Amino acid sequence: MNDLSYLTYYPSPIGILKIEFNQQSLLKVEFDDQLREVKNNCQQNFYEDPRLLAIYNLIFDQLNQYFMGKRTDFDIPLALKGSSFDLKVWKYLSSIPFGRTSSCSEIAAAIGKSTAVKAVEQANERNPISVIIPCHRVIAKSGKLTGYQGGIWRKRWLLEHENNTTNNLERKMSFV
Repeated sequence: MNDLSYLTYYPSPIGILKIEFNQQSLLKVEFDDQLREVKNNCQQNFYEDPRLLAIYNLIFDQLNQYFMGKRTDFDIPLALKGSSFDLKVWKYLSSIPFGRTSSCSEIAAAIGKSTAVKAVEQANERNPISVIIPCHRVIAKSGKLTGYQGGIWRKRWLLEHENNTTNNLERKMSFV
């Protein structure tokens, strides 16, 4: 198995995403506020390796579809590293429906750890795969937008994007 990982950058509507991946899976997605534009998209030339090219294309295709409002979930293979509790929280985050939100207390109750609200919050903050594992869908119990690694303005944008996409899809479905 090849343990090498590769970096690439995705110019999203809300900033550049730094993406780490290997031949099998996506490892990390985070906002890179140091970059203003992407000129050379790849750290290394991996176009000659069909497995790397396939995962690269899958990641970019699905992000493109998501940001264009044509994708509501992701099916990219992920390689997550974290505690068993972190993994359980991240799995739950991935199950929050597109265009919906949840609170840390709701997540804690759903995973059978109703007193572990703070631990859920911390696991959410450690999410290594922003946007794709939708930690932006976690809001305060009061409905207020709270903490997001990429900034509250990005969280608001992502939630509004998903809400608008959901509304547009529902309108299209009503005419079918």
